[in-house]
Amino acid sequence: MGPPKPKRRWWRRGLPPGVSFAGPPRPATGVEFLTDTTWLDDAGRRHVDQQIFDAVFAMIRAARRCVLVDMFLYNDFQGSMPERTRLLSGELTEVLLARRRAVPDIRIVVITDPINIVYGSVVSGQFERLRAAGIPVVITDLTRLPDGNIPYSFLWRLIAKPFGVGPGKALRNPFDARGRVSLRSYLYGLNFKANHRKLVVADDGDGWAGLVSSANPHDASSAHHNVAIRFRGAAVADLLETENAVLRFSGAQPVDQDVDTDTATSPVTVAVVTERAIKNAALDLIDTAGPGERLDLATFYLSDRAVIRALKRAHVRGAALRVLLDPSKDAFGYEKNGIPNQPVAAELQRAGIPVRWVHTHGEQCHVKMLIRTDGSGQGALLIGSANLTRRNLDDFNLETNLLLRAAPAEPCLADACRHFERLWNNEPGRLFSVGYEHYRDESLLKKWKYRWMEASGMSTF
Repeated sequence: MGPPKPKRRWWRRGLPPGVSFAGPPRPATGVEFLTDTTWLDDAGRRHVDQQIFDAVFAMIRAARRCVLVDMFLYNDFQGSMPERTRLLSGELTEVLLARRRAVPDIRIVVITDPINIVYGSVVSGQFERLRAAGIPVVITDLTRLPDGNIPYSFLWRLIAKPFGVGPGKALRNPFDARGRVSLRSYLYGLNFKANHRKLVVADDGDGWAGLVSSANPHDASSAHHNVAIRFRGAAVADLLETENAVLRFSGAQPVDQDVDTDTATSPVTVAVVTERAIKNAALDLIDTAGPGERLDLATFYLSDRAVIRALKRAHVRGAALRVLLDPSKDAFGYEKNGIPNQPVAAELQRAGIPVRWVHTHGEQCHVKMLIRTDGSGQGALLIGSANLTRRNLDDFNLETNLLLRAAPAEPCLADACRHFERLWNNEPGRLFSVGYEHYRDESLLKKWKYRWMEASGMSTF
């Protein structure tokens, strides 16, 4: 499925075992499509409707044996304009601690990214509380992943890495307006790599459930648009297998649990795909679409050249495409420059592919989903943590997505399609999106700046 993995080069670090996982399609039950949505009413007031972390907390509260949480952003950092919608990081910490008190023998493991301690420069009070309660917090060892920002990372390993990381006050904290960090930690962060996954695995006493999402327990992100899938079935075991790989290469003890692998038939199948396997799945969905088929894409970042070329080919073949993008203008109180989405939108628009923008007001359209439907009763949904960028799709970040296949009438896929229609078309009294012209920017300078940033790895997207 899709193109092969890139050949191993002398300058490219090999992948740890268990990364770039492509699981088989497995029957799934109890499949739910979940959303977090923000909109403006006719008076210009912002409203927020959320489901995802309420579902996460319900899973944790129902667990008796084990909970595994892997979340990229898990902190209370705030930008220049604090977001007060929900203090999600504190909510998650309290729910985990309450479950530990209620079921003392339960195994709870938290995996996260070193961005939450600013690469060793700050102490997370929430992580310390979890550890004090006997809940290990595993900071992913990003040095085991390939270098996406190759020229910089070569110099960093040679000059800065030997000095390690640690606290300091040399520079402003780039993620929180309230603090300062060390130069060594800042230099570590410029490698631009991450454990970008967002998922939960938990038992409910009788069986096991998994949830894969685009949402973070991050206070400053709490008003973002996001999507998730919660499901039961044998693919939960695949999800746990991919997480055990991260625990192993980060020097932590894997979760030893017999996850129910019930093979009961179901009209819905779920396959776990991570890292490069997500790109292969996306290209397969796009490259096999033709007349009579529809591709609906909603994503936070779209910049990968192979994916963009595939979208244009699908349009030429006669597939009906719609692309819904974040305008790349807001980042926690700071104004962004529109890269990469504005130059990419211009390219797609010139090719005849309809583009709309989610009309954000401080929050972001943090959705990552690709829906394919046809007239013969077949449908697919690719959903999860991965943006459609080189960094997210070419084995530089850790990412987890689900590839769901079902008839379009199945509730989980029908709900995803309805959600896209809602965002695309708006509703009376609810403004979600605006036309291409609203954030149009066809600057050649931005186009070539985006192309250079994408190709070189000298970017955060």
